[in-house]
Amino acid sequence: MGYNDGMNKILMIEDDLELAEILTEFLEQFDFTVTTEDDPFKALSILKLEKFDAVILDLTLPGMDGLEVCEAIRLRQNIPIIISSARSDVTDKINALELGADDYLPKPYDPRELEARIHSVLRRYDAASQAAAENESDFNLNESAMQISYKGRTLDFTNAEYGILAHMIKKQGMVVSREDLIHNVSAINEDSSNKSIDVMMGRIRNKLGDKALVESIRGIGYKLLK
Repeated sequence: MGYNDGMNKILMIEDDLELAEILTEFLEQFDFTVTTEDDPFKALSILKLEKFDAVILDLTLPGMDGLEVCEAIRLRQNIPIIISSARSDVTDKINALELGADDYLPKPYDPRELEARIHSVLRRYDAASQAAAENESDFNLNESAMQISYKGRTLDFTNAEYGILAHMIKKQGMVVSREDLIHNVSAINEDSSNKSIDVMMGRIRNKLGDKALVESIRGIGYKLLK
């Protein structure tokens, strides 16, 4: 569930049930659904079974330190973690952030600040996931094996064709001149003409099976579209 999808599910791992109730009532005004768990082991089990948008985590918990809980969550999934703790030692704060917490809110605090911090961290995660989706490519470049696959299909290229497409994948979305290819692709002879580059590009287009993927930029070179 994304930040902009309305209702967000929060898991609050907190053994002060009175505080948890106050925070839950406050957050529900802002379209948050809060599940509270005071047992860290049960909380980790719940996280395996259900999808949450963020975790609010106390550090002083029965049977397991909150820093261990933070590390266990972060090793398993990429989810916003806000530490809510009365422990004011700066070492705790540094350790929590190093273990993957996104924010650290020392108790006591105003519930309005917690709500603002949750919205802030959800916005950051939402922006990051959108950026990742926009940058996702259908190409997979394996330089050690000198292989390129497109939409899961491994393609058969000559060394020069592989070198050209590998260079263009690294500059995907940018205009690459023929001179740039000649200087940066070792399998291309430095005496190669623009015509020979164009011929190789035509073969690459045919092998990709989608000629529109490589756009010709008149008088300059080519651009590999996303």
